[in-house]
Amino acid sequence: MINREDMLELTRRMTPERACFTRLAGAYVTEEGEIEDTFNINFLKLDGSQKAKNIRLAKKVPFSRTNDQLKEYTIPASMKGRDSIFQLLTAMVECRLKNDALLDVFYEQMIDAYPSDSPSAIFVFSGTYDVPLRRADREYFEESEEVYDFIICTIGPLSGEYEPGNPEFGFLYPAFRFRSADADRIDIYHADPGKIQEGLMYKLTGMRL
Repeated sequence: MINREDMLELTRRMTPERACFTRLAGAYVTEEGEIEDTFNINFLKLDGSQKAKNIRLAKKVPFSRTNDQLKEYTIPASMKGRDSIFQLLTAMVECRLKNDALLDVFYEQMIDAYPSDSPSAIFVFSGTYDVPLRRADREYFEESEEVYDFIICTIGPLSGEYEPGNPEFGFLYPAFRFRSADADRIDIYHADPGKIQEGLMYKLTGMRL
């Protein structure tokens, strides 16, 4: 189960002023499932309005209804081996999205698992959060207890030319659990919990629904 307070703590750092995001990458996909264009930019170099717009998109995942739209899944050991999707995700977190070759492989993996008859977008955000110490009275110290590096991915249809609409699917990896990174778990988002993206779920969890 996801602790709602953990997600709220994380999203409070997702503002243009605090800028916990450092990089943004993405791919635009045609209705035929072909990559039309990609980008990879320094998030901090975006202007204020662009930062705010993209932060709103990223926050759709952690700020959603906890344990309803956003659920926690344990990653099977069988999905962590050589050339696995989680070896890829771990490498993306560690390089903070600075390796385009890794991203190209990731986009292809997601496209294969996400059938769509309309143009869509895959956005990936790299974030870093210096987790502050917290006393028993829930007050925070300034000192950092841990540096939590993570990625947020959103996938969904375009609402206009090169403009992502509301994501249908997304995830946060590694999971932010007990105010710490948990690489054995992933938090997966569905805009409509009644319409599960079965291909993407199988790709990320090995579960056939």
